[in-house]
Amino acid sequence: MKRNLLLSLRYVGTRYHGFQVQKNALSVCSVFQDAVEQVFGSRIDVKGCSRTDAGVHANQFCLSMEVEKNIPCDRLILALNRYLPDDVAVTHCREVPADFHARYSSTGKEYVYKVRNSWIRDPFLTDFVYLWGYPLEVELLHRQAQDFVGRHDFAAFQASGSNVADTVRTIYSFRVERQGDLVLFTVAGDGFLYKMVRNMVGTLLEIASGHLPQGCISQILESRDRQQAGKTAPACGLYLNRVFYDLPGWDVAP
Repeated sequence: MKRNLLLSLRYVGTRYHGFQVQKNALSVCSVFQDAVEQVFGSRIDVKGCSRTDAGVHANQFCLSMEVEKNIPCDRLILALNRYLPDDVAVTHCREVPADFHARYSSTGKEYVYKVRNSWIRDPFLTDFVYLWGYPLEVELLHRQAQDFVGRHDFAAFQASGSNVADTVRTIYSFRVERQGDLVLFTVAGDGFLYKMVRNMVGTLLEIASGHLPQGCISQILESRDRQQAGKTAPACGLYLNRVFYDLPGWDVAP
């Protein structure tokens, strides 16, 4: 009898071209399926909660897969981690209903974007934060970010050339806060367009530097014009932080 499993991963995305399998590039999914094949003896299809960009990290990435072997979840975590590379790890595993799908059963996601607000480069953080030397007034950025909250058409904040038919999304919350030299942009919503979070953060940073005027976000949203929004922030600072599900006892903490 098949079991449907929900697993959570943490990974450093620096050397991967996102989660989704690529024909000519290394992906998180491919190394995960390699580990699955070692444990189960066959290459099992997995369903990821989203497609992350090349270089993007995950504190909690969720996937579901159907398996036949009755390996307990705690033992399966240990077995998979034995065969996974050091920059990918399984952190949670649980059985879910047969119709559960990691992507389509999700009720939302939360991303964190990390900016190191300093002129001094830290080599230990190079691949994990975006270095920004200009002053950042966190309280101002937090106030500006509230214009993203709510249900809006985010066409102006998707990547150029995207062909998604429905560009309306709901943002539940958007916080900007400082932790020493780190400035964290934390945004939760029911879904996100391609590079939407990086474009929102890039726009806020251009407001901070004076390249865009304060209060411009609502006008940019109404324009639906990608050219009016700010530049795309680099992938290195972005983390998929949490995935939300309507499951009994689901702990969304990464």
